[in-house]
Amino acid sequence: MALESELSPATKRELARWYRLRDHDTQLSLINDVCRFKVVPAGRRSGKTERFKRHVVKQAMAHPGGRFFAAAPTRDQVKKIFWSDLKLLSLSSIHARRPSESDLIIHFDNDAEIHLVGLDQPARIEGVVWDGGGIDEMADVKPEAWESNIRPALDTFNPMRPDYRAWCWLFGVPDGLNHYYDLAEYARTAGDPDWKLYHWKSSDILPPDVIEAAKRQMSKKQYLQEYEASFETASGRIYDDYGPANWCEAVIEPHEQLLWMHDFNYSPMSSCIGVMRDAGVHLLEEIILTSAVARQSAEEFVERYASHQNKHAVIYGDPAGKAGEKHGQSSDYIEIEKVLNAHNWSFTRKIRPSTRSIKDGQNAVRAKIMNAAGEVSLFVNPSTAKYVHKALATGQLKKGSTFLEEDGEFQHVGTAVRYFIDYEFPTHGRGNREVTLRGGL
Repeated sequence: MALESELSPATKRELARWYRLRDHDTQLSLINDVCRFKVVPAGRRSGKTERFKRHVVKQAMAHPGGRFFAAAPTRDQVKKIFWSDLKLLSLSSIHARRPSESDLIIHFDNDAEIHLVGLDQPARIEGVVWDGGGIDEMADVKPEAWESNIRPALDTFNPMRPDYRAWCWLFGVPDGLNHYYDLAEYARTAGDPDWKLYHWKSSDILPPDVIEAAKRQMSKKQYLQEYEASFETASGRIYDDYGPANWCEAVIEPHEQLLWMHDFNYSPMSSCIGVMRDAGVHLLEEIILTSAVARQSAEEFVERYASHQNKHAVIYGDPAGKAGEKHGQSSDYIEIEKVLNAHNWSFTRKIRPSTRSIKDGQNAVRAKIMNAAGEVSLFVNPSTAKYVHKALATGQLKKGSTFLEEDGEFQHVGTAVRYFIDYEFPTHGRGNREVTLRGGL
């Protein structure tokens, strides 16, 4: 390689990307062990993906003509997780052939290649004789993909190398007792020399203050799953930590700003009214109407709070409630806001541009109910918000699912609460958020 003074700025950035990692015995075993299939359920942000990125690049550099892959549940995910880093780590600026931005392939001067593969269409992994690769977020890959597409592709016979067997890392954070759990258990218990399990916690790598911050932000179940890489079972209850510590007898004070949370369902039309206090979120009242529309919910709201002193409401809810607005049509939110305007209310609309993951929203609610540090910051008055209380106390997951909710009369107000919590207190990034001010502001 050229002297450092002769290197281009791009190449210097690429070399800087090879910064030193903290040594960890299990991670070093992961790299050095001779084994075909390595199952790596490890804590979030603890180095498992970084170790794979470096390993696959080194393998491509060391094996002329080799074909390697980096995969994830979708094409968008695999590009976000791997593309920029693999181009840097592979020193792509000095290769004669530039990486293919359309096909997501990195070409090496020794004729080796690294392909990025999105497994939303698992058949994409087929058709190439692979030397090896890895799959991130394995718990979110389609359950049938391993047996039907991935393993057969890895077992494709290469007559030019009859004794060679392709390898694969299966890594990510656990997500209940699903297909990834089955693979991990097989690696742990089967005694199969082709398989081995590697596990470590985020606390092995991350500083203590980062771990404590995660405990304050997350529910205990989510923390165990994501930062300790524990395969947590689903109890059936969506919010199994909700209990007496979350109950209160508080009432809305006339000066408090009202937080109004919506789920637009015809019957029951459900919304929750809460306030923010120093101790956290207080969900204190609700509007539950049978066979009603958004305008009728708003009419109930302005009648109920006609004497409330603070005439500014903050509105949260389902992004689908904005349907029609791009084409100049009325929407559920516009119907509500018309009624508020007519009764001298001002308002702030806080709605995301598009629907977020149900699972992320549920985790956000769990973390307010009780985080991994044992702190409670969500309170419900069971007497004045009966449906909200029932939704949190009795909401069930559909059988066999880790996040889909059973339909029921309490579900919709629980969904309204989830939209609010996930907007103001998300556990994974704040994402795109939209704020619209109207009504005399």
